[in-house]
Amino acid sequence: MVYGYLAKEENYPDGANIIKEGGTGNWVYIILKGQAEVKKNTSRGVVTIETLKQGEIFGEMLFLQAAKRTRSASIVAKGPVQLGVLDSQQLLDDYASVSPQLKSLINSLITKLEEATNKAVTMISESKK
Repeated sequence: MVYGYLAKEENYPDGANIIKEGGTGNWVYIILKGQAEVKKNTSRGVVTIETLKQGEIFGEMLFLQAAKRTRSASIVAKGPVQLGVLDSQQLLDDYASVSPQLKSLINSLITKLEEATNKAVTMISESKK
């Protein structure tokens, strides 16, 4: 269970930026209470991609793709939100024991998720015309 990786807890008020698109960092979070929105900048402004709820994890894409250095989306508190910050070193230690084949599969899935997200953002921003 992911809760065994909790290093600390953080609280954010409504509208607070938790992660900023283009920012850096290797923290992975889990929502303990509340909700947060995934937002992405587009040529037509900022669009909301989805709302994350209790038990959902974010920040994992940058963490698992060490070569990528910036966050691909912003995460903004939707109402007060309590987060668990996962222990990066413990995650890295456990991830190091994963086979190269499984790491390749994980990276492939992350790439597909990024592609699907970009397509959704394009569709959302084009519908705002």
